[in-house]
Amino acid sequence: MFEPRSFRFELRDETGVATITLDRPDRLNALTFEVYEELRKAFDALHDEESARAIVITGSGRAFCSGGDVEDIIGALFERDFRGLLEFTRMTCDLVLSIRRCRKPVIGALNGTVAGAGAVVATACDMRVAAESAKIAYLFTRVGLSGADMGAAWMLPRIVGLAKASELLMTGDFISAEEAHRIGLYNRVVPDGEALGAATQLAEKLARGPSFALEITKDSLNREASMDLAGALEAEAQIQAALMVHPDFREAYDAFVEKRSPDFL
Repeated sequence: MFEPRSFRFELRDETGVATITLDRPDRLNALTFEVYEELRKAFDALHDEESARAIVITGSGRAFCSGGDVEDIIGALFERDFRGLLEFTRMTCDLVLSIRRCRKPVIGALNGTVAGAGAVVATACDMRVAAESAKIAYLFTRVGLSGADMGAAWMLPRIVGLAKASELLMTGDFISAEEAHRIGLYNRVVPDGEALGAATQLAEKLARGPSFALEITKDSLNREASMDLAGALEAEAQIQAALMVHPDFREAYDAFVEKRSPDFL
């Protein structure tokens, strides 16, 4: 595996859970050029890492991630021409694409501030477990940029609906963890200090599950967003028939008959 310099990484072989911890607590885990690039490489590597069956991403200290670092990134962008700016925005989008394409379930363990690019990274996760203090905002319009950043305008309406996504992306306002849970943006809200533990517990449950079936489920969720109903139904029929000849399907049946827990591949 890789050894990132800009964040902490741990892969527990006994559980199959990989944990990425953004580790700039003094800067509320703000993203730098290096963090963006290493995160993309991490998710690309985990895509093919057989020992990793589920992934948790979290932040150290008082925040999950406050977005792009004002000193390291924002100030530097004023020195770039359009081609250089496009290179940067495409790099940020590549991170989201790596998270969404990663065949493993990705769970965000959200603590404290979740803002700007950090909010989009959280949105790109398959599930989000948040602390009660984990307020979230898509701040881009507050600084004169489009709320449609890093795929937010594609992902967010699919999670919370068009009307609420429009409000969040246009106002840039923070909402509480309670409100984020109410609208379906957060899957679970737990007391402060318990988000990582709860997210890890969920990741361990998924890691014990049928990894190929979970991979196909995530891929289908991505692909079917651009399909009509007839196309989606045919795709699901073919996928399900294929999974019925996979050993995990037989193992689930045998485990049920034998009254034991299944041992999935």
